Amino acid sequence: MTGRLAPVLLLLLAFVFLAGPVPAADPVLPRPLGAVNDFAGVISVAERESMEGLAREVLQKTGTAVVVATVPTVGDWTADDYATRLYEAWGIGKRGEDKGVLILLALKERRVRIETGYGVEGILPDGVAGEILRLHVIPLLKQGDYGKGLANAVSAVSDVIARHAGVTLTGRPQMRPARPAGETPVSPFTLVLLTVVALLLLFTETGRHILAMILFDGSGRGGGIRYGGRSSGGFGGFGGGFGGFGGGMSGGGGAGGNF
Repeated sequence: MTGRLAPVLLLLLAFVFLAGPVPAADPVLPRPLGAVNDFAGVISVAERESMEGLAREVLQKTGTAVVVATVPTVGDWTADDYATRLYEAWGIGKRGEDKGVLILLALKERRVRIETGYGVEGILPDGVAGEILRLHVIPLLKQGDYGKGLANAVSAVSDVIARHAGVTLTGRPQMRPARPAGETPVSPFTLVLLTVVALLLLFTETGRHILAMILFDGSGRGGGIRYGGRSSGGFGGFGGGFGGFGGGMSGGGGAGGNF
């Protein structure tokens, strides 16, 4: 019996050796929870509610579904391939119209992608999607402001869609610029301290003398103190009842970038 089994075992071992390693199983795609799906846990409640409100308004007024998803990792897939698969698994947009946009953030891979459905590729071409990421999203993601960066992405994408449809969005949040390198926001305590110092400088003789030295360095040239600058932005059945999942398809269009 043993002698007859030996050739079979050798044949099986040879087959396993020649076949090579067994490929890793594809990661399980999550089910959508709504317009904003923060599986990586990087979006605040206020930011999520703001994005969800805007996504609902865009869907109601234009018929286009804008969906956000964050994941801890995409496993053995690339982030771009994961976005395409996730888009089609969720069926973003109405079947046959394919008017949908998926904004995906892969935390471990440090990559973000805007994936577009067939129905919006002409409205949101790859170049425009890339510009949105480069100018308004990736700088914030590099600073760790994931919620703000994704909110900017939703706002910018929604603005493009609304302009094309000729509608006005009332819930579009103001775009948030990234903080310039080397600058930090001024805390409330610092503002109070600066106010006290300013009052002392203005209402004491010694203070007025010091203030004059600060503002005019003895040659009449304005000196001044620069505090952190601020600027306004340029862009104006399942799934939590969102209604944006209707069997839409992605053509693989869009853009991605690392942060």
